[in-house]
Amino acid sequence: MTTDVMTTTARPTGNARIPFQISEQMCAHFDPLLGAMWLRWNPQPRPCFNPPLLDACRAYGEFLQNSGGVIEHEGKSYPIKSSILASDVPGVFNLGGDLSLFTKLIDTRDRSGLMTYGTACVDAVYNNYMGYGLPISTISLVQGECLGGGFEAALSSNLVIAERSARFGFPEIIFNLFPGMGAVSFVIRRTNSRVADTLTSTGTIYSAEEMLEMGIIDKVVNDGEGVAAVEEYLRAKEPLMRSIFQVRRRVQPKLIRRELDDIVGFWVNATLQINPRDLRLMGLLVARQDKLH
Repeated sequence: MTTDVMTTTARPTGNARIPFQISEQMCAHFDPLLGAMWLRWNPQPRPCFNPPLLDACRAYGEFLQNSGGVIEHEGKSYPIKSSILASDVPGVFNLGGDLSLFTKLIDTRDRSGLMTYGTACVDAVYNNYMGYGLPISTISLVQGECLGGGFEAALSSNLVIAERSARFGFPEIIFNLFPGMGAVSFVIRRTNSRVADTLTSTGTIYSAEEMLEMGIIDKVVNDGEGVAAVEEYLRAKEPLMRSIFQVRRRVQPKLIRRELDDIVGFWVNATLQINPRDLRLMGLLVARQDKLH
C-alpha cells in the first residue's frame, strides 16, 4: 500500500469527479454533484480478498470516518452522501476468501493467522454495514461473479443493484466450510433464517433474477446499465432513503460487532478441521480463480 493513502491523483475543477488512489489494488473517485464516493477494487493476482486489499479497505474506512462526512477540495467542501462498492475486474465483483492463503495457514496450523484474516474481513463488512459512522447510504453494484466473501461484502450495503449476468452464491460448503464473515447475519436481516440456511448450506449458484425474487438483492438491470442505475437512484431516491436506512439500522435487530467476531471464531475452528481432500479442492479453486482473472 502507498503511504499517502486517499490522496488525489489529479486536480479537477468545478464539478468534475475527484479521483483518489488508495493502493495498487484499489482506487476511488468522488462525484461532487451526487455526493457519491465510488470505490473500485482490482485485486492481484486473483480477484479475492487478499491481505493487501483488506488493508486498503481499512484505509478507505478510516478516511471516511475521519472525513467528518465532507470532501475538501480546492477550497470547496462537498458532503459525502453515499459510498458505492464496485469492481474494476471485468466479469467479477469478488470471489471471496484468499484460498491460497488459507491453505498455507491450515498447513501450518496457524490459528492466529486465520483469526487475523477473518477479523480484517469483518472490519471491512461491518464498517460498510454501519455506514462508516456517517449518515450516508451504502450501495453495492454487482457486475459479474459475486461469491463467498464477495457476496458477504455486497450484502453489507444498504442497497444491492446487480446487472443481469451477475451470479451469486456461497460455495464454501463444497470443502466443508461455511461463510464466516457475515453471510448469515446479513441474509437473516434481509429475509429469514430459512433462506439463510438454503444459501449457506447448499453451494447453489444463483442468478441475479433469483436473488431478486428471494429478496436478497434490491434491483436488477441490464448488463452495462449498472452505473447509470446507481446514478439514477442517487438522484431520485437516495435523499429520502438515506434517512430511512438510518431508521432501519435502529429498528431492525441490531447487528453488533460481537456477533460477527464470534462467528469468525467458529469459522477458524472449522477451517482447522478440514481434511486433505478439502485442501486439494481449495487448490483447484485457486486455479479457477486465476483463470477468471
